[in-house]
Amino acid sequence: QVQLVESGGGLVQAGGSLRLSCAASGRTYKTYYMAWFRQGTGKEREFVAAINWSGDRTYYADSAEGRFTISRDNAKGTLYLQMNSLKPEDTAVYYCAAENAPILPGSRWGDVDYWGKGTLVTVSS
Repeated sequence: QVQLVESGGGLVQAGGSLRLSCAASGRTYKTYYMAWFRQGTGKEREFVAAINWSGDRTYYADSAEGRFTISRDNAKGTLYLQMNSLKPEDTAVYYCAAENAPILPGSRWGDVDYWGKGTLVTVSS
């Protein structure tokens, strides 16, 4: 079992930055792929970014490439998402995810077993 708790969401103006954190616990999360997904109002939950267990491979959705950075600190049990140059269309609930298999661009929420409860990011124009 893996437990995930997100934090760091909030209200920010367009062009601003936020850093999301996800505290992970459980016996084997350090060997899991971890990722961020997001779900806007009335939209399907979508892939944002993912990272492999060692942190040396990262993957991004086109919408996040060049603006967001995913990282992890296994010693601290924490996953991060640094979000810069935020846009109103980034407004969504952001979810931390973990899976004992690759999470890649194109992965759907049904492919992932472990989820946090989400943190809301609102970007005002």
